Amino acid sequence: MPERLAFLCLGAMGAPLAGHLARAGHDLAVWNRTASKASAWVAAHGGRAAATPAAAAREASVVFACSGDDAALREVTAGAGGAFEGMAPGAVFVDHTTVSAEVTRELAAEARRRGLDFVDAPVSGGEEGAKRGALTVMAGGSEAAFRRVEPLLACYAVRAVRLGPSGAGQLAKMVNQICIAGLLEALAEGLRFAERAGLDARAVVEVIAHGAAGSWQMANRAPTMLERRFDFGFAVDWMCKDLGIALVEARRNGASLPVTALVAERYAALQARGGGRLDTSSLLTLLE
Repeated sequence: MPERLAFLCLGAMGAPLAGHLARAGHDLAVWNRTASKASAWVAAHGGRAAATPAAAAREASVVFACSGDDAALREVTAGAGGAFEGMAPGAVFVDHTTVSAEVTRELAAEARRRGLDFVDAPVSGGEEGAKRGALTVMAGGSEAAFRRVEPLLACYAVRAVRLGPSGAGQLAKMVNQICIAGLLEALAEGLRFAERAGLDARAVVEVIAHGAAGSWQMANRAPTMLERRFDFGFAVDWMCKDLGIALVEARRNGASLPVTALVAERYAALQARGGGRLDTSSLLTLLE
């Protein structure tokens, strides 16, 4: 059945996710820090733009957000004019931002204090997956809250899984980013090795992609890496943030992440060269 929903932060990920909810027949109120983006979204999808997160959240049974980092998420939830001010008891807040498990637990506790539910639900699949409605959602929170929002997540996720209590979704997203970072560095080194060895790198990829070396990154990023095209995709700036979160958590729980630490340094080097907005596959440029 159609529901009254709110969606906060209409960036590269948030705007298409909100669009999928609207196309499924739900009534959305939206908010964005840059008001013109909210107005443009409403012009394209219907619904209404709100002046504050709290105003967007009023009368919404579920409020979604896809913000930038810990500080931004705190502001749109528990800050002055934040969503928690406008949400009615029993409403659910769904956070698609990649943030620390620490801030997730903090905000989940604040939500419970106000009689609200909170689901941390970071996603994997990138902007392309968001547009196609083909994301994977890693969720944390109570089982009841997750079951409540699961049909809504299905509007843009091919798979959504609850992995434990508050923070579990964010911890799983850290695992996701750790694995991707290592794969991209290995892929960059392999492609550059093939070029330096005088091989047809494209032909090599076509062969090994069907064996044990095959991966999503190889299938989707090797062709553009060989063309030296990096002006799209998941930005280096965001990967630096995500790996930083994972490394902080690893220091807390005692996990050893030597490769992740090395790749984080390489992404920092890309940032220092002005490549913060390039796709994460631009690691290849450091090998030239």
